[in-house]
Amino acid sequence: MISATNQESQEKKVSSDFYTSSILPYATIIIKICRAYTNTQEDFEDYYQEVCLQIWKSRNNFREQSEWSTWVYRLTLNVCLTLLKKKKNNHQYFASDYLPVEVIEDSWTSNAYQISDESLNQLYDAIRQLSEVDRGVILLYLEEKSYQQIADIIGTNPNNIGVRIKRIKERLKKILHGKVN
Repeated sequence: MISATNQESQEKKVSSDFYTSSILPYATIIIKICRAYTNTQEDFEDYYQEVCLQIWKSRNNFREQSEWSTWVYRLTLNVCLTLLKKKKNNHQYFASDYLPVEVIEDSWTSNAYQISDESLNQLYDAIRQLSEVDRGVILLYLEEKSYQQIADIIGTNPNNIGVRIKRIKERLKKILHGKVN
């Protein structure tokens, strides 16, 4: 018979192993999506934590009808959209040096973190002005996902993705150049 202490220890190990193998490899995209749907560092941390919790709680619902990464992206978007509807937004800049400890080592080799803090904040400000769905589309496009993958994650037709991305890029250019209200 396993004691309660041994069982708790075993559960912590399992959840730690799950985080390392099934969430951590996707932390960069989870961070980007959470950041695009939040305006404060506190909200960002809450969203990231909630996404990780929901992935853990929903792991047995994964039916292998898509890739694990597609499922994680879709779940992340759904969690962010749900939380967004519940929260009031305060417009603040992020402390760009915050990342979960496990991601810091990899972040400096990733192209996503090689642009200046000011440019990054401007880009995220512009992305936050897009519709909720368009935010998800452009983030996945920036992650170099195929139109089919984006459509699978967003839950739409891949034929619409190319046109949508073109329109999003045009809108972002206008926002970044101050030509949009």
